[in-house]
Amino acid sequence: MPERATPAGATDDVDAVTRAVLTASRLLVAVSARSLAEVEERVTLPQFRMLVVLSSRGATKLVALAELLQVAPSTAMRMVDRLIAAGLADRKANPDNRRETLLQLTEEGQRTVADVTARRRAEIAAIVERLTPTQRLALVEALAAFNEAGGEPPAPARDNAEPHPLGWAVDVPAARDA
Repeated sequence: MPERATPAGATDDVDAVTRAVLTASRLLVAVSARSLAEVEERVTLPQFRMLVVLSSRGATKLVALAELLQVAPSTAMRMVDRLIAAGLADRKANPDNRRETLLQLTEEGQRTVADVTARRRAEIAAIVERLTPTQRLALVEALAAFNEAGGEPPAPARDNAEPHPLGWAVDVPAARDA
């Protein structure tokens, strides 16, 4: 990533930026928790992450799912079992290899991801609407640079039906083949 010159009169205070990002992350975690409020009896935040991965990747092998979530396969299996019991996911035989099982969302699981994501997007949009146009532009530029530095691909546009895994970057082809 190319070095950028510090504008005249500005300071390069890594601690101040870190504090601002930590504060913003608290806000975003609160927004995430509120967006899950209607389904929290059935879905925890880690389980929701699994639902999002299944939603964005389609039918996936357990080992690949565990790798995408950065958890042990046994942990992923327990999460899958809970999601299946809640009617949000199910197993099916891999049509390419009958010895393998693929995990996928049910219609209810897909609806849950869409509803939670829509609530999260609406609350973030309401916060962003309180900013001036100049502040919005500055925020887009700052967050784009921050996301790029962290290796996180951009979230989809509102009119894109594909949900995006929130909070972690993955190499899609490699993860699917695992």
